[in-house]
Amino acid sequence: MLGRTVPDVTLKTRVRDESVGGPNPFRWEDVHTGELFKGRRTVVFALPGAFTPTCSTEQCPAYERSYDALRAAGADEVYCLSVNDSFVMYQWAKHLGIEKTKMLPDGSGDFTRRMGMLINKDHLGFGDRSWRYAMVVDDGKVVAWFEEPGINDAGTDDDPYGESAPEKVLEWLKAHPVKQHAAA
Repeated sequence: MLGRTVPDVTLKTRVRDESVGGPNPFRWEDVHTGELFKGRRTVVFALPGAFTPTCSTEQCPAYERSYDALRAAGADEVYCLSVNDSFVMYQWAKHLGIEKTKMLPDGSGDFTRRMGMLINKDHLGFGDRSWRYAMVVDDGKVVAWFEEPGINDAGTDDDPYGESAPEKVLEWLKAHPVKQHAAA
């Protein structure tokens, strides 16, 4: 994965827009991942699903708590990516009280599939989902990769979480500061 350019796909998101009016003032907005990751250092953590146990009690809250430290260590932004639609991601963030971490809905799994991290969780009735991982992306290229062991489609795991924890990403960021360009 290291050195790989992240996939350029379109994610369907919802954005609050008071000009829409009514009880649901949101509009659709396409987010192009090629543009999202261009010219900046981002942390992305991906997880199997909104409202699921480890994702809700461990991983997403841990990244929210670590957001300021990740930013201070050089990340321009922190994103949570899941194979869920925009409505689910919004309600999940609201339910968890997520205010800093940005949610990326990969509803069709296009980004996850092209990353090679799409797994089948039919054994739980989930269908296709993301394997748990995190990465640091510099200007569209993967420069650090943190994948949970045992990727599989059969449910032969205990939903591992540790390798993709924010502490590991933070440690990497501190050891690899963004290089400053010398003034000409």
